[in-house]
Amino acid sequence: MSDTRRRVKVYTLNEDRQWEDRGTGHVSCSFVDSLKETELTVTAESDGSLLLESKINPDTAYQKQQDTLIVWSEAENYDLALSFQEKSGCDEIWEKICQVQGKDPSVEITQDPIDESEEERFEEMPESSHLVELPPCELSRLEEIAELVTSVLSSPIRREKLALALTSSGYIKKLLQLFRTCEDSEHGEALHHLYEIVRGVLFLNKATLFEVMFSDDCIMDVVGCLEYDPALVHPKRHREFLTKTAKFKEVIPITDSELLQKIHQTYRVQYIQDIILPTPSVFEENFLSTLSSFIFFNKVEIVSMLQEDEKFLTEVFAQLTDESTEEDKRRELVNFFKEFCVFSQTLQPQNRDAFFKTLANLGILPALEIVMGMDDMLVKVAATDIFSYLVEFSPSMVREFVMQEPQQADDDVLLINVVIKQMICDSDPELGGAVQLMGLLRTLIDPENMLAPANKTEKSEFLSFFYKYCMHVLTAPLLANTADENTDLSEAKVNHVCPDNFQTAQLLALILELLTFCVEHHTYHIKNYIMTKDLLRRVLTLMNSKHTFLALCALRFMRRIIGLKDEYYNRYIMKGNLFEPVINALLDNGTRYNLLNSAIIELFEFIKVEDIKSLIAHIVDNFYKALESIEYVQTFKGLKGRYEQEKDRQSRGLNRYRRDAHSFEDDEDMWLNEDEEEEETDTGFDKSKTDYGKYMENEKVKESLDKESHARRTPTGSFKFTFSQSAGAANGSKPPSASSSSSKSAAAPSGQTARTGPIGIVDYPDDEDEEENDEEEQSPRKRPRRGS
Repeated sequence: MSDTRRRVKVYTLNEDRQWEDRGTGHVSCSFVDSLKETELTVTAESDGSLLLESKINPDTAYQKQQDTLIVWSEAENYDLALSFQEKSGCDEIWEKICQVQGKDPSVEITQDPIDESEEERFEEMPESSHLVELPPCELSRLEEIAELVTSVLSSPIRREKLALALTSSGYIKKLLQLFRTCEDSEHGEALHHLYEIVRGVLFLNKATLFEVMFSDDCIMDVVGCLEYDPALVHPKRHREFLTKTAKFKEVIPITDSELLQKIHQTYRVQYIQDIILPTPSVFEENFLSTLSSFIFFNKVEIVSMLQEDEKFLTEVFAQLTDESTEEDKRRELVNFFKEFCVFSQTLQPQNRDAFFKTLANLGILPALEIVMGMDDMLVKVAATDIFSYLVEFSPSMVREFVMQEPQQADDDVLLINVVIKQMICDSDPELGGAVQLMGLLRTLIDPENMLAPANKTEKSEFLSFFYKYCMHVLTAPLLANTADENTDLSEAKVNHVCPDNFQTAQLLALILELLTFCVEHHTYHIKNYIMTKDLLRRVLTLMNSKHTFLALCALRFMRRIIGLKDEYYNRYIMKGNLFEPVINALLDNGTRYNLLNSAIIELFEFIKVEDIKSLIAHIVDNFYKALESIEYVQTFKGLKGRYEQEKDRQSRGLNRYRRDAHSFEDDEDMWLNEDEEEEETDTGFDKSKTDYGKYMENEKVKESLDKESHARRTPTGSFKFTFSQSAGAANGSKPPSASSSSSKSAAAPSGQTARTGPIGIVDYPDDEDEEENDEEEQSPRKRPRRGS
């Protein structure tokens, strides 16, 4: 395997000032005894030939750029560059070069581009003699001027001299006057020379020249010169675009003439940099660094001037939230604020803080709450972008605003709920907006960026608020698409979705991703919600979705829960027989070796490796007959082995596993406070009477339970096969035979009606069809999963 650290490309600068690739090889730096000097050599990786052999001279100026580039000049017109594949290799060779020259490796250039004696002579010269002698600004001398400007670009000191000459003599304005003459006479060759001259002057990278070139009376002529690129058959029409197509809109009239001039100038200079000038190569980027700085400081000045004009911003906010404002006007106002926030990213951190605090004080968040709830899609998109800037700047500021909102009868007007509804109702087939909003919600509910000073526990306060007022809005589509006909769907009023279409599946996957994040980062809040809503059972019905990515999201949700190794969750899973849909999915997948297969195997492998005894016993007792035929992995045999080891230890009296198992079932019944009698009359969790309720009280959870009906914890009846952890088995009856389990769905518990028909996103089996096809040949799904 080749050493990628020292893998380099060798470049040379040709006569046209373009870098040419001379080949790829491996560089080494070694001392040559016969020459008593250190050399850089590059050997071609293709045939071992020598691409480069260069002595490291003590006075050569080596320059390190962009962490992976070393540039130097071998002779007056022979520039070389090594472009490294890895930063570490560049650092290694740079250190050796600096060691030879006696320099600190922290420097980016080892020598001044000219020797000290020449620099001293330059400093001692009278100021007038610093200047380059410029040819007269005449039509016949344009080619000579272009060659002069191009030739100085490789020498910093000559660039300085030329810049001084151009500034002191007013040469730029003379050139632009000549441009008008040439354009009027349609002198093509002269116009091509002027393009080279103006482009070269920009590459001199001098702010003093930019101030002249970008002034109101010069900038359009500069753009005009740059239209006549010799490489183009026909000149571009940049001036026509800037003057006729690009229109400046004042959402509120700006009276400050200096601010107006600065806005126009910044837009045009940005256009020159982004549109007109060709994308610089890695070797040319430094030529335009001052141009980037010029734009940067212009934006800083614009933001500062607008920020200080409170009358202007107050008027903008007033019109933005005024119901009588026309839609077109409101769209322009929102876009103004979006661009305003984009400009703010150029500010230094302390100035950016002041900027967003000014917006917060003026009421940006309540304004966003109004505009994000409007029907105009363009307004929503722009408002979402603004909201993302605010969340990125200070999630705590957004959380504080949300919790201080007046509590009204309708939770839908809360800012976070407005955001959630916009995520749910995203009309984009790819759900681009929903993905962005999901990321913002994750930031807002992430405990890692929540403050916890002594006088304010933001984490507990905000999470309690979120689970009380917002979580039901987030999970509404999930509950609606996993509901059975007996469940009250009042919580699904936010969005009625079509079953099992791709866009809905994507949305449910996003919601599951966020809920999985909650499982990982929230504690008793999400635990309370999962158990009171019987959420895991509802999620696992998605294992039957025709969209594999959604089934994987459901599985990942369960995997995160099991990964916590929390015995409350384990009891909930076992009591509800929630491994059944996972095992059904594994068996339905058959012999296909795909991601779903691997993910399910990994779940059981984790249980085995972590030796989660209660789950191992549950799986082996109830599902091993169905799994023992799977031999392409040793996972299930390993689970059986762990189970047998535990039983062996019991028999030898090494532990009290059997007694603990009995005790566990007793605790389980007490925890859920659920006996057969209650199953017939009440399917809800009574938190106040259970061990779990005591646990929640100890954790100081003050949330009231949702008044909506709770999902049932009994087996779903939605799977084609059941195992011993069915309703009957849970009550101690004999497990059903293989034949009975292969022909009928799980029986509904006493007092409840069996579900029929496909509901939500899952394709449920039809019980009647299965009964009619009793005597038909069993499909792979209908093979017996337990012994008789």
